Amino acid sequence: MIPIETLALFLTASVALALAPGPDNIFVLTQSALHGRKAGILVTLGLCTGLLVHTAAVSLGVAAIFQTSALAFNLLKIVGALYLLYLAFQAFRAGATQLDHEGQTKLAWQKLYTRGIIMNITNPKVAVFFLAFLPQFADPAIGSITVQMLMFGALFIVTTLLVFGAVAWFAGFFGEWLKRSEKAQIMMNRVAGTVFTGLALRLALSER
Repeated sequence: MIPIETLALFLTASVALALAPGPDNIFVLTQSALHGRKAGILVTLGLCTGLLVHTAAVSLGVAAIFQTSALAFNLLKIVGALYLLYLAFQAFRAGATQLDHEGQTKLAWQKLYTRGIIMNITNPKVAVFFLAFLPQFADPAIGSITVQMLMFGALFIVTTLLVFGAVAWFAGFFGEWLKRSEKAQIMMNRVAGTVFTGLALRLALSER
């Protein structure tokens, strides 16, 4: 049984990390503002699905490869950066016509969900972060380290889902205003494209 004090410390740290400005919550914010709350929630679900992959990888020791292999780390971050540049290209090309009368996106919900997954799993820094973060709270004296890290990973995902879900919901209010102004829609698409480009450069220049 994991001590209550450890759980409280872990949850506090998880909330703080989820609230700290970073690529994932910025991604949720821009998608929700552009395409509505449902889009932001679906992207959040995609990101959290990606966290499931990272949790499993850390628990099984696979993430250690990205910490020790420069080639694996660099290949994955290049794939992630290219995908973000692709999203930036789409955003710069987008116009006001991509929002319908309800302010919702014409993008398929599945596509938005997939965006979240790809955004998360192609960022090797998330795997390395999990490898450094989760074991700090595990204690071999109270049971299996693998089971404990799976539990901490699940708690982190729930925390992220709640925090990012709130970000998506409140960003949706901005989206309500966007649908009433074609110029604002176009400007927001340009902002989103700039954000995606910035995230791509940040990922491409990141080090282990």
